Amino acid sequence: MRKLFLSSLTLFLILFLNGCAKQPLLESKPQIDPTLPKVENIKTIADINQVAFEWQPLYDPRIEGYYLYRSTGAASKLTRVAVIEDRYSSHYVDKGLKPNTLYYYRMSAYDKAGKESAPSETVKVKTLPRLESVSFIQAIGHLPKRVKIIWRPHPDPRVAEYIIERSEPDKPEWKVVAVIKDRLQAEYIDKGLKDNKVYYYRIKVKTYSGVISRPSKVVKASTKPLPGMVQGLNATTNLPKKIEVTWQPNAEPDIDHYNIYRSPFSKGFFLLHAKVRGSKYVDLIGEDGVVKFYKVTAVDKDGLESHKQDTPVMGSTLSKPLPPIIISATIQDSKAIIKWRPADNRAVSFIIIKKEKKGWLDSKEYKYTNITSTTFIDKSIIPNVKYEYSIIAVDRYGIESKPTEDIELFLPVKN
Repeated sequence: MRKLFLSSLTLFLILFLNGCAKQPLLESKPQIDPTLPKVENIKTIADINQVAFEWQPLYDPRIEGYYLYRSTGAASKLTRVAVIEDRYSSHYVDKGLKPNTLYYYRMSAYDKAGKESAPSETVKVKTLPRLESVSFIQAIGHLPKRVKIIWRPHPDPRVAEYIIERSEPDKPEWKVVAVIKDRLQAEYIDKGLKDNKVYYYRIKVKTYSGVISRPSKVVKASTKPLPGMVQGLNATTNLPKKIEVTWQPNAEPDIDHYNIYRSPFSKGFFLLHAKVRGSKYVDLIGEDGVVKFYKVTAVDKDGLESHKQDTPVMGSTLSKPLPPIIISATIQDSKAIIKWRPADNRAVSFIIIKKEKKGWLDSKEYKYTNITSTTFIDKSIIPNVKYEYSIIAVDRYGIESKPTEDIELFLPVKN
């Protein structure tokens, strides 16, 4: 009887290990107890990277649990991939598999000593193909510092999220810029980008089980360029107490306004001084001969601002006219006679300042305005009094020159 049992066990092992041509071989020889019940009625459900198993549990008290074996081909050896440590279990999921791949499985029950039952029939399961990415994707460009990505929501309910990737012409590696955790979402706006720059985008989908699809087709878009630099910048130097800054209007149709930057120096920091919507700005200075430097930028309706000019334009208010040149100053027949000539052609009238000094504490000043000749005759002088005269030139805007140096005249007392 013992010889018959050994012969039967040897024959069973040969059949188990060799089997028919389609049965995969075990990686190592198990210890078989043919009296242990065999796992039956194995059912499977395949996914992209996992396979779910269901079987009839074995309630024999000798059974401790189940072994699951797997191979990737009929000629490949079976490898134990799972130990299910409860005989009451009837479900298991084999994870981390390759998509679109055929796998071979066998199960056996084991006892406390680790001996196994005869293996189940071989079960062939093919995982599902890898998910394709979204079927439609579009990148919308010419937006300020951003690109808008839209796509068609994926129809597969297993999709848990979209992975948005971006690359650049000078940086070809793909970078994840967003993960959208909503299958029905169909839009993403990539912000904070550089102006007038090309970007590439693609989308991968990820399932709840962690499977990531191949990338979608690549789309590209460029961000909106800055407005062109303002051209034709000019500033006046011949207006009284103000500077008029002008420029050519930009060609872009969506220019909102222009920023005026001003500085007292040609090189240095230019502060924002004004915003205007036209192509002219009048800077009211209120002083004569003041020099200012200007740069002007264009700003569009999206807030994009053009670059400043490298070299500013200089403007100035009209300077004071030059003081007259006194030709002569004499006293004749008890009259003071002063003659002069203009130092430039801007003078249209003159002002005479007369100071009468009778003593340290007795001094008066007289002012004669709107004098159009170049000779002044003062008949109202008295003897033994010192007089000082100075002359101011006035231009057509009313801008006064600095006064000339005082000239002193004295009418002595007659003996």
